[in-house]
Amino acid sequence: MFPENSNTNPRKGWIEVICGSMFSGKTEELIRRIKRAQIAKQNVEIYKPVIDNRYAKEKVVSHDANEINSKVVATSSEIYKLVKEPDVVAVDEAQFFDAGILTVCVELANKGIRVIVAGLDKDYLGKPFGPMPSLMASAEYVTKVHAVCVRCGSLANFSHRISDDDSLIVVGEKNNYEPLCRECFNKAIN
Repeated sequence: MFPENSNTNPRKGWIEVICGSMFSGKTEELIRRIKRAQIAKQNVEIYKPVIDNRYAKEKVVSHDANEINSKVVATSSEIYKLVKEPDVVAVDEAQFFDAGILTVCVELANKGIRVIVAGLDKDYLGKPFGPMPSLMASAEYVTKVHAVCVRCGSLANFSHRISDDDSLIVVGEKNNYEPLCRECFNKAIN
């Protein structure tokens, strides 16, 4: 995967995190950054968790139907095992990965790789989601994107679950979630 003396890599790596609620454009922004890297003739590797099977098995797909090929993995350690010699590693739906995703991202960045990670920063209860807080704390760049509250039109920062399922992880679409602002979210859960 990487030569033993990879500490001599002249490239400087870093971590970028794109976060926000459902329907905020996280994946859209991830795809935009990937395409720009590809235009720059950079070698890009893209990964997503096996649990994200909403649109296509081996593609990262935005709600606006933009898509890009990806590799599907069950655990964060698989990413590290599959990585060849990329300039950029992109990871979508990072909140679904185990805590080891932080170590993988940090190690890749330390080897001179640009790492771009997208994911929900909060779960349906409004609580920090999985490894996202740690990823944001370790990142050089954090971009928080917002949806529009479907009830009042303000900036939405919460993914309100409208289905009755109370499991922490429910992969879904507009049939399961709606983006809400803080005020509308608090009204909805009380």
